Amino acid sequence: MGRFLYWMNVSLDLRIEQVPGDDGAGEWLRIDEVLHREFNARARRLAAMVQGRVIYETMEEYWPRARGDESLPDFMREYGEIWTDAPKVLVSRTRTSAGHNTRIFGGDDAIEQLAALRKETDGTIGVGGATLATQLLRAGLLDELLLFVHPSYLGFGRPLFDDYDAPLDFDLLEHKAFDQGVTMHHYEIRNEN
Repeated sequence: MGRFLYWMNVSLDLRIEQVPGDDGAGEWLRIDEVLHREFNARARRLAAMVQGRVIYETMEEYWPRARGDESLPDFMREYGEIWTDAPKVLVSRTRTSAGHNTRIFGGDDAIEQLAALRKETDGTIGVGGATLATQLLRAGLLDELLLFVHPSYLGFGRPLFDDYDAPLDFDLLEHKAFDQGVTMHHYEIRNEN
């Protein structure tokens, strides 16, 4: 059985975007080459990626073109290849088609489809998007958090989870520090059931 891993860049106050539409690409992020190569290595090990519509459309807009853009550094072109080639699931009620090795789960049974995907997958499934992660958390399907914490306090903006007000406990699996004050925190969510 697979494991759902919610992977996100966050501020110190656990915000994933400061203003609507920055799609996690705000100036508060401190992503250098070393950190990007860490992203690449971790993304390459994923069995699949599951993304909500907003994050998927942000990724689809940039990464397929980046893979062949010789003006970009090699580590960015590499991530373009990883993202484009990876098996992906887009969770959306509005999209009916997608390229780049992507299936679409939509409608009222999307969580059931994701539960079946988790059951049939061997390995880690990366999750992108606060709404999707919150839905998986509510369904008891979210297993791990991988947070890259950037040393910025935003004070407002989109939180890591949407409207989730139950207490959560975690076990730290790994921790790592990067240049520019960024730290990685990998947690397993304790399942008390």
